[in-house]
Parts: sequence; C-alpha cells; structure tokens
Amino acid sequence: MVLAIGLAYVYSSSPETIITDTWRFDWVNLGKSINLSLGFYLDPISVMMLCVITIISTLVHIYSVGYMHDDESPGRFFPLLSFFVFSMIGLVAATNLVQMFIFWELVGVSSYLLIGFWYHKPSAVAASKKAFIITRFADAFFLFGIILLGLHCGAYEFADLLLPETIKTLKESEATFAGYDVLALGTLCVFIGGWGKSAMIPLHVWLPDAMEGPTPVSSIIHSATMVVAGIFLTARMFPMFAEAPSTMYVVEITGAATALFAAVIACTQMDIKRILAFSTLSQLGYMMFSLGVANMDHSLGYSASMFHVFTHAFFKCLLFLSAGLIIHMVHSNDIGHMGGLRKKAKWTYWVTLIACLAIAGVPGLSGFFSKDEILIAAWEGGHHCSFIIGAGVGFLTAFYMFRYFMLIFHGEFRGDAHHLEHAHESKWMVLPMVVLTVPSIFAGYLMKGQFLGYVLPPGVSAGEHDAPGWIPMMAIAASILGIGLAVLMYRKSPDLAAEPKGLRKLIYNKFYIDELYLFVTHKIIFKCVAAPMKWIDDYVVDGAMNVQERLSQSLASVVRAIQSGLAHIYVGVFLIGFIVLIIFGGLFF
Repeated sequence: MVLAIGLAYVYSSSPETIITDTWRFDWVNLGKSINLSLGFYLDPISVMMLCVITIISTLVHIYSVGYMHDDESPGRFFPLLSFFVFSMIGLVAATNLVQMFIFWELVGVSSYLLIGFWYHKPSAVAASKKAFIITRFADAFFLFGIILLGLHCGAYEFADLLLPETIKTLKESEATFAGYDVLALGTLCVFIGGWGKSAMIPLHVWLPDAMEGPTPVSSIIHSATMVVAGIFLTARMFPMFAEAPSTMYVVEITGAATALFAAVIACTQMDIKRILAFSTLSQLGYMMFSLGVANMDHSLGYSASMFHVFTHAFFKCLLFLSAGLIIHMVHSNDIGHMGGLRKKAKWTYWVTLIACLAIAGVPGLSGFFSKDEILIAAWEGGHHCSFIIGAGVGFLTAFYMFRYFMLIFHGEFRGDAHHLEHAHESKWMVLPMVVLTVPSIFAGYLMKGQFLGYVLPPGVSAGEHDAPGWIPMMAIAASILGIGLAVLMYRKSPDLAAEPKGLRKLIYNKFYIDELYLFVTHKIIFKCVAAPMKWIDDYVVDGAMNVQERLSQSLASVVRAIQSGLAHIYVGVFLIGFIVLIIFGGLFF
C-alpha cells in the first residue's frame, strides 16, 4: 500500500506518461507471430487501481484479524486472501492481454476458494461452484477474443495493440471471421469476459450467492477488486472498443439494464449482505453504461466511470465491513432480526450513516461527485434513455440504502435478546471502518477537476464539457426524495413477517432468473441432452466394451482349460489334431 501510494504521488507529476519497461522480460518469443513479455504496464488507471486495491486489502486484512478471531482456519484464510490480492495486482498491471488473462483466471481460482472457504456449508460449496462455472463460461469468450484480435492485429501488448495506427489498420482492413467483422466480434468477445466477471445481467446470478463466504471476502470482492475487473478491462480496451459502435451499444444497454434491475431487487431483500450485493450490481451497471456512452471525442463517460470506480470502492467496502460487524453482533444476516442497534454499535452507526449518504449521492460526499459526472456524460452524449435510467437508479439507491440503515439501527430490536446482551464492537473491526470514512467523504474532492485529464488513455480527447446546471439539482432532489421516503416508511419497527405478494414477491424472488437457470440446466440440458448422452455412454460405448470383455474372458477360459499342465491332455490334443490333419489332407490332396 505504501509503495502504491508513493508511486501515485510520483506518477501524478506526469500523468500522461505510460511506463512499460520498469520491470519486464521476454516470456514467449516465436518471431513475428507471437512475442509476449511479462511486466508492469503503468498508466493512470492502473496506478489508480493499484492504490485502491492495496488500500482496501490492507484495511480488510486488519479487519479480518478481529472477524476471524474465533474461526478454526485463519491459517488457510489469510494466505488465500493475500493470493487474491496478488492476482488482482497482476491483473491491473498486466502488460498484455495474455498476461492479463492468466491473472484473470488466478482471480477466479482464488475467489472460488474464498467464497467456498466454509466448505462444511453446502450453500457455500454451491455458491463457489456457481461463481466459478459462470465466470469460466464468460472467460471462454474472452480467450477467443484475445486470440482473434491478437492474430489479426499482430500484437498482444497493450503498448502496440491500442495504438491508433493498429486499430485504424484493423478497421480499414475489414477483416472478417465466419462472416462477422473481426473488430466488432473480437471486442464483443473480450467484453463478454468482463460481462461475467462484473456480473452484468443475465450473468449476475453468482454475485449475490457469493455472500456465503466470510464478510471480509464479500467486502474485498464487491468493493474494488474482482467485480470491477470487468470495468477495468473495458476501460483498458476502450480505444479499440470505441471504434466498434455495436460493442459500445451492448456495453451501454447491459450496464443500464443491470443498474435498474439490481436497484429494484435491492429494495425488497431481507439479507443484509444480499442488499449490499445487489447494490454493488447496480453501481457496476452505473460504471458500465458510463463507459458505453463515451467515445473518442467525448470521453467524459470514460473518466466518470473510473471516478466512480475510485469513490465506490471506499464506501462500499465500508458498508460491507460494517455489515460484518453487525452480523457478528446479532448472529444473523436477516434485517428482520435487527433494529435499534444504534445504542449498542455507536461507531458502526455513524460510519454506516456516512457510507449510506455517500452512496446515495448526497452533496459534499464522494459518491455525489462521481455519480453526477456519469449523469452529465449520459446527457451530453445524447443518451437520454440511459440518463433517465441513471436518474431513477439514483432515487432507488437512496431509498434502499436508507431502508437498510433504518431497519438496522432504528426502531425496536427484533432479534434474539440474548445476542443483544453480549453484543459489542471489536476494535480490530472498528479501526478500518473509521479509516474508510475519510476517503468516503473526501475522495471526491481529491480527484474532481484533474481526474478527467488524468485518466484519459492515449488518443482520446477530453472534449468540451458544459453541463446544464439542472442536472446536479435533479440528482440531489432524487437523493433527498429517496432518503425521505425510506425514513418515512421505516422510522418505526414495521411488520416484516408478512409473506411478499404480487409484484413484491416477483421482485423479492429476483424475477425468478435463478429458477429459470435451474429449469434450463436441470430440466432441459440435463434431461434432454446430458441424460441421453449418459445412456449412450453407459449402454452403447461401455456396452460394446463390455461385450468384448466377456468374449475375451470366454476365449481365455477355453485357453486356460487347454493349458492345464497335464501331459495326457497334451498328448490327446496332439493326436486329435494329427488325425484331423490327416483326414483333411486326404480330402483335399
């Protein structure tokens, strides 16, 4: 963390510089066809991500000392957590697509091990497999996109691949693969890799289930690391994506749909960590559609997305850490078993309030600045539908976060009184949370103004930006309205025991997308594809082998009977064979 902050300080004096030769050596050299290296690729967004990853992971490690104090396997937990951080650092500092893919897969492996850390719980095992399978499905497209773009561009190194000349040559060549434009198809396949890793709809189903891991794992996965890897990949490849309008359209639509979809679901959830998980999905959608509305001449969406990656990391990590402490206190994830905890968790109350205000976009806190930039980017770029969705999601975000806040800290306690009597705040867990309040408040001031020029990739113009004054006012009004509605509805202890009905039931069950996946995989793929193939394997392929086996055994039993070792049998067989030869010889000769 100290080295990353020092690097950012030195790098800020010349942010337009890209450093590729600080640490680098040849890895694969096959002449002109493939020439790959391992090294560090330092540019503004990788330096920013190095700072965010190391700061968040340091605080999560400190928090984990308290959280994992009574766990049986801290010696397994901390190496896995450090391995995850190592993989993320390698991913954001990769110097070429192949190196990035290697660390991309290491992130997947380490997250699989961390989500399933409590492997004695069947739900944790199922969640880890679900995350691994869905992200591997998306990664297959990512790998295909890497090969397709690398072969047609003749380069995998970012320093060469993202040059305007390389992209222009590929675009003008009008190269095709299976009848599809290579630039459009390659960038779309690469984006699908980020689609899965950042859990965009409909590949989002693994992310809420990932809550089965320890809360520090949920925090580090959902704040600044694994889930923003897809955002980072899209930003890293932005110069190439921007030349493929169809891909950018998919990026925008996917991001906007995910932002709205997840925000609506978060309004009905009762699991404290799942509320935050769907909140993360919604914010990732914000970041993604912000990238989708940008282009080479109007880059505000690009810088706004990276700005929101930076600010979101701190307040979302703070929210997860505070949720972990609350769970630690009441021994339940259900907000229906909470309430009135402000007296028992005074530090947690205030830091959670700051984080909720920040994510709601209240003026003066970090989330306001970055979300404001995203809305302005959508409006100025002429993407009015995405702008309306973004404004609506801002209202929903404020509502569900203060629903979350009021149900936990206000009203009457609804859980087990025995747990409340022994509830207390751990200093190891409170300390990182207090530290995170500082960037949650001030990160927007740190980066606003110079951030636009700081993060732009080579060849991208900052353009002219003249935002209408009513956009920030509208965003503030949406936030205040959402907060006010939540406080009005949940200021007292509401009846949360009633079963959801109608539309609320549909939303509470996440539009039954998980059930749809189960239906497709179990009822269609398993029964119509896998089961017949298993029958063919068992009775046709194995059956043919079994027939040969029985035939060989039958012949072997005859041979064994003849080869008995008894001399009179050998003599008898010899005589019989000799007589047969004489008879057949007489007949034919």
